Amino acid sequence: MDEQDKLLDDCLRAVKQEAFQMKRCIDKSRLMDALKHASSMLMELRTGSLTPKNYYELYMAVCAELNQLQMFLLDEFQRGNKLSELYELVQYASNIIPRLYLLVTIGVVFIKSHESSRKDIMKDLVEMCRGVQHPLRGLFLRNYLLQECKHVLPDVLVEVANESSPDDASQNGTVLDSVDFVLTNFAEMNKLWVRMQHQGHSRDRVRRERERQELRLLVGTNLVRLSQLESIDIDRYIKNVLPGVLEQTVSCRDAIAQEYLMECIIQVFPDDFHIETLQTFLKACSELQTGVNIRRVVGALIDRLAVYSQRQDTSEIPGHIHLFDIFNRQIAAIFAAKPELPLEDVVALEVALANLALKCYPDRIDLVDQVLQNVDEVFQKQSVEEIPSDSAVSKELLKLLKVPLDHYKDILTVLRLQHYSNLLKYLNFKPKKEISLNVIRSIVDNATVISNLEEVESLLQMVKPLIEDHPSVTVDHTSDEFIEEQTTVGKLIHFLKAPEMDLQCQILGTVRNFFGEGGIHRVSYTLPTILFLSYDLAYGYFLVREEDTKWNKKCQKVFQFCHQTITALAKLELFELCARLFLQGVLALSRIPFDTRETVAYEFMTQVFSIYEDEISDSKAQISTIFLIIGTLQHVSCFSEENHEPLRTQCALAAAKLLKKPDQCRALVAAANLFWSGKVGEKELKDTKRVMDCLKKALRVASQCMDNLVKIQLYVEVADAYAVFQQRGVDAITDEMLIQMLQKIQDELPSLEVSDESVHVNKHFQNCLDQLKKLKPDIPF
Repeated sequence: MDEQDKLLDDCLRAVKQEAFQMKRCIDKSRLMDALKHASSMLMELRTGSLTPKNYYELYMAVCAELNQLQMFLLDEFQRGNKLSELYELVQYASNIIPRLYLLVTIGVVFIKSHESSRKDIMKDLVEMCRGVQHPLRGLFLRNYLLQECKHVLPDVLVEVANESSPDDASQNGTVLDSVDFVLTNFAEMNKLWVRMQHQGHSRDRVRRERERQELRLLVGTNLVRLSQLESIDIDRYIKNVLPGVLEQTVSCRDAIAQEYLMECIIQVFPDDFHIETLQTFLKACSELQTGVNIRRVVGALIDRLAVYSQRQDTSEIPGHIHLFDIFNRQIAAIFAAKPELPLEDVVALEVALANLALKCYPDRIDLVDQVLQNVDEVFQKQSVEEIPSDSAVSKELLKLLKVPLDHYKDILTVLRLQHYSNLLKYLNFKPKKEISLNVIRSIVDNATVISNLEEVESLLQMVKPLIEDHPSVTVDHTSDEFIEEQTTVGKLIHFLKAPEMDLQCQILGTVRNFFGEGGIHRVSYTLPTILFLSYDLAYGYFLVREEDTKWNKKCQKVFQFCHQTITALAKLELFELCARLFLQGVLALSRIPFDTRETVAYEFMTQVFSIYEDEISDSKAQISTIFLIIGTLQHVSCFSEENHEPLRTQCALAAAKLLKKPDQCRALVAAANLFWSGKVGEKELKDTKRVMDCLKKALRVASQCMDNLVKIQLYVEVADAYAVFQQRGVDAITDEMLIQMLQKIQDELPSLEVSDESVHVNKHFQNCLDQLKKLKPDIPF
């Protein structure tokens, strides 16, 4: 780099010195001396030691100085000075590099001053530039020619020029002369550019490729100039421009050049030109070298035309041009012509084609299905089995399968794609699971209801990776990711809903069998949802009881289904969950008075007590469960006295058997409610003796606590319960009893050490007193 910097500095210093002398001669109107110094300045461009990047910097410095010379010559012509011999004179320069740069500079001045034939000079210049065959020097020379001629290129139609003045047309030229000029220059520049690849030692191949990439814009500028000619319409593009560009691109047989030039064609020419020449362009793609990234070239064209078709300010695509059919046929031809094309490139092209179909023909799901079929046939032809998840093919296939998911808001449309599920089987477990999750999220986010049994079955097969473990994937069942995933799966079940209740019953059975295979870590998220939907279904049968004479049997069948489902959960040792679900079933039964309701409800309660007594050993789980049982019994009215009596008695016994004294005390207070307000049929139970037994036992248990703070806290809670039951009508509770309890608490409070807990107890006690004083203003506290 230091050597390059030194060489560049030396060259730039020489350029500045000669440019300074040239300007002094210009100021003194000494034209010949100015040309001599200009020639010396241009000699610096003969160097072959600079890298392309540094040569470009030198080239720009020289061009800036040549611009000063060109401005002087134009001024001389405008003053009337005849300098016709200059064009001939500079051709005697001793070295070809200065000679040609000066020829271009003076030739452009002649064209601008109309002193000679524009057409002939342009042809002369582009042909004389063949004299420089060194790739780097030749590229920059021809780039200078193109840059200087861009404002003098004739841009009129042949017909217009002939109508105005046939003689002028023959001298000044037409747009076709400009096309010939640029295409000739383009062909020569491309040859020079390609030749760079084959010069030097093979070990420098990477460096040469990098240098060529740095110079590609010089070649592409020719295509930009062609696109800027306003007189070129679609017909002239088809007849005069595209054939020449494609011929040079294909014939150069260089992958770097072909890929860049094909992308350049796509970018610089208008969309409507591409639409009319699709077949020609895509046919040329099939003739490109193996190293060309066909997927990038064709994909770029598809994406551009897809965007074009959606723009509101553009005219409609001609009716005789069906973009999808053309691309589909030509892509198939490319596959046939290039069997060595990587499989990931094949799928990537089909991804672009699917996007085109969705953007241009959003109502034609058959076109998307055609794309999926194309990929399926390619996989079958190449005997593809399961694709590794980290491969490029898998990533492209994943993109393809996500395209309809992202586009269609209604997942039912995706389910109607016949070949979608066929492609899923090629994916490995991990990407298949990702697709499954996307499917569910689409349903949930768009609130899509799946109401057909066949569609439900198809959907369940699609989301199967979410309910099974795979040997190749380690799953942390306690992670936030897993919990969120399974919660989303549980949400899905809410959208599997048929309008007819009998069909809904079938769907729930199918869903239950499917998700029941999910194992202990998953069923706790899915089966409860099925149970709640089943409870709702039973209530639905009840609501239409006047229209359906078999509603009783159907309700009974639904609850049998629920009983079996919860029992299956119990076999997986999800005991606390099962107890809650059985209790929820009892609450549902309370709303639905079918014939065998009480029998079913009693069976559910029996199962809850069995689980509580045999399977739940953790003290926290026990107290939580007994409170749920008591709360459920207190709110249901589906039991007769015969069945309610053993249930409430069992609650009181269970409360008294809890391990911890505070839990016993609080559970006994809760159980007391069952003997006063628990509903037996349509009547409310008012058993004063049993209420008092529970409260007295609770008070006795509280007194047995060793921790003084806990004991006083329990005293406050029991006293509060006494006051509540007195207000509800329990005559056995007298004011004297309340005063005695409150006095005992008040005496004990000073013994507590100051802490956050003791402050809380004091506050609780004060609130009880305040509430009691509102009800009994005469109480002496």
